[in-house]
Amino acid sequence: MSNKSYGCLIILLLLALIVSLGLNVGQFLGKLDLDVGMDAGLSTARPKKKLHETTVESAKKPTQDKIVHIDLEGVISSMEMSGLFAEAMPSVDSIKQALEQATEDKNVKAIVLRINSPGGEVTASDIIYNAVKKAAKEKPVVVYMDSMAASGGYYVACGATKIVASETTLTASIGVIIETMNYSELFGKVGLSMTAFTSGAFKDSLSGARPMRDDEKVYVQNLVTQMYDRFLGIVSEARGVPKDQLKNTVADGRVVTGREALAAKLVDQIGYVEDAYALARELGKTTDAGVVKYRHEVSLFDVFASAKTAPQPAKVQLDVSSGLLPKLLPGVPYYLPPSFAR
Repeated sequence: MSNKSYGCLIILLLLALIVSLGLNVGQFLGKLDLDVGMDAGLSTARPKKKLHETTVESAKKPTQDKIVHIDLEGVISSMEMSGLFAEAMPSVDSIKQALEQATEDKNVKAIVLRINSPGGEVTASDIIYNAVKKAAKEKPVVVYMDSMAASGGYYVACGATKIVASETTLTASIGVIIETMNYSELFGKVGLSMTAFTSGAFKDSLSGARPMRDDEKVYVQNLVTQMYDRFLGIVSEARGVPKDQLKNTVADGRVVTGREALAAKLVDQIGYVEDAYALARELGKTTDAGVVKYRHEVSLFDVFASAKTAPQPAKVQLDVSSGLLPKLLPGVPYYLPPSFAR
């Protein structure tokens, strides 16, 4: 064997040793976390890492003042994403963490929350709304509505200090929807039936295997009405518009443009994200502040964790409804425009 071939072999062996060592360390640390958690009787979840900053707009003059830009993108859901996917699909917890970090940072003078969302789950929307409102008590929060900030997206915006919408933004859709599918007649045609043993008359109220009773329709409608009344009350308080006036105008589930929302007092001004930055600087009493975004740092251990928790074996699934529209769960209440509930 030549010296050159021998040298290449040595290098390959060293690389293999390094990779093997890294995998073993990752497995050891994962096992260590599990063992410690089991021994202590505690959760194995690690403490949240501090979010890192990237510059969106540089400061006009040397200053430590900054505006934090946070994105709320897509359908609002309580579903948790971790590891490599956490930044691609922000969760309720990640939005809360970003708001909390911005609030605690003394150099952050204001927050701009960009919303581009058709809405989503009722409870998830309410949790983020509460986090926005809490942050706004400490520092100015300006919501910038992008292409869409409807239903749950608008619900969240009501927690802010000020709201800026583009003229072409689709917003409002103040309402609640619960849907289910009834396939009882199809069962009859194909010779199928379902028997349910329940502890009460309303336990299987949204079952699609049988026609819905009139008292069940009243029951479910009452749930929707309660959630709608809360939504209406939050909008009325945030925007200073009487509930009856909202009911008789824009609070019937319709989607409106940014210009129509301004006329209905649902937003404070028309503009672009740069106008939201300018308003945030004004409210934060800082003329030179730069703008930063938060991002998650993905470490080697996150890669190992994602690989370790990935479902096995892999399964390929084709869903023609995914991508453009959210996959709604039967019986779950949503703040979503009707067109997204099909």
